[in-house]
Amino acid sequence: MATDFPAQIERLRHTYASIAAVTDPEALRARIAELSEQASAPDLWDDPDAAQAVTSALSHAQADLKRVESLAGRIEDLEAMVELAAEEEGEDAAEILAEAESDLTVIGKDLADLEIRTLLSGEYDQRDAVVTIRSGAGGVDAADFAEMLLRMYTRWAERHDYAVKVLNTSYAEEAGLKSVTFEVHAPYAYGTLSVEGGTHRLVRISPFDNQGRRQTSFAAVEVIPLIESTDHIEVPETDIRIDVFRSSGPGGQSVNTTDSAVRITHLPTGLVVSMQDEKSQIQNRAAAMRVLQSRLLLLKQQEEDAKKKELAGDIKASWGDQMRSYVLNPYQMVKDLRTNHEVGNPDSVFDGDIDGFIDAGIRWRKQQEQGED
Repeated sequence: MATDFPAQIERLRHTYASIAAVTDPEALRARIAELSEQASAPDLWDDPDAAQAVTSALSHAQADLKRVESLAGRIEDLEAMVELAAEEEGEDAAEILAEAESDLTVIGKDLADLEIRTLLSGEYDQRDAVVTIRSGAGGVDAADFAEMLLRMYTRWAERHDYAVKVLNTSYAEEAGLKSVTFEVHAPYAYGTLSVEGGTHRLVRISPFDNQGRRQTSFAAVEVIPLIESTDHIEVPETDIRIDVFRSSGPGGQSVNTTDSAVRITHLPTGLVVSMQDEKSQIQNRAAAMRVLQSRLLLLKQQEEDAKKKELAGDIKASWGDQMRSYVLNPYQMVKDLRTNHEVGNPDSVFDGDIDGFIDAGIRWRKQQEQGED
């Protein structure tokens, strides 16, 4: 069936208009002008951290504006191409329409990706993300599953050229990981990855069972926004206990000859953060404090949200524990239990192909929020 280009182009224009209304190119230009002025200040690099924040924000704003403006031009070019094809005949017209068909598909995907970005409007959605994966029930299979999830997320980040920094790794005795904490540095990393938070379930024939029995194991994923210097989350020294210990690698082997690993316990809440992957105790302590402050920041937001819902007289349950199942036996299927998005190729998912799950999760979350309003 021939493509109805006029109808499809009109659909693209409608989607673009709704995106432009949210992204507000004029506001973006004003933001870029403001950041450019800050970036040109002669004393900018007197504070390297602040300078990095300004230049990074400027780069992201410029990229966002370029993405929005280029899509408008690409839709215009597509329409011109279709009009040109109407003036041609035979193979020339067919070649132009084939190229237009390809452009239509690519523009549609790019608009869908940008539309997802417009749904990330939470207070901390633009932040970098701190992700923690912990093995749950299932013994060595759960520890192995936690390591599989770490690879899945790092491969996803590599696909998008996002930087990942591992902060802390706790290895299991036989195989896999007890837990791992890492940062993802990317525009809207927290808003994007926050839909991955929850309990993940793996069903497979256990490679660690000499009888070849099917095993169900679990791993928990926690995603929090990275703290920024402007957040002002005060943590009094009297509220924390700091313990130092020797870092260890796989199999319990010593990595460092000094006690460089740090564990910080926040006494009022019971939150515990451990860091061991930096080279010195000072660096591990700084990283641990940053993650602790991030968790306290998210905890504060959750308490405020819960209070608002209580005042509204409508307290709803969270997403629930099990949010996604990865089934490798007796059939091959990865399914999100909230959105019903599913994929029949677990290997591609574990290799980082999770954009479909993330996009579906972001849309689902927005629907839930709108239903609560």
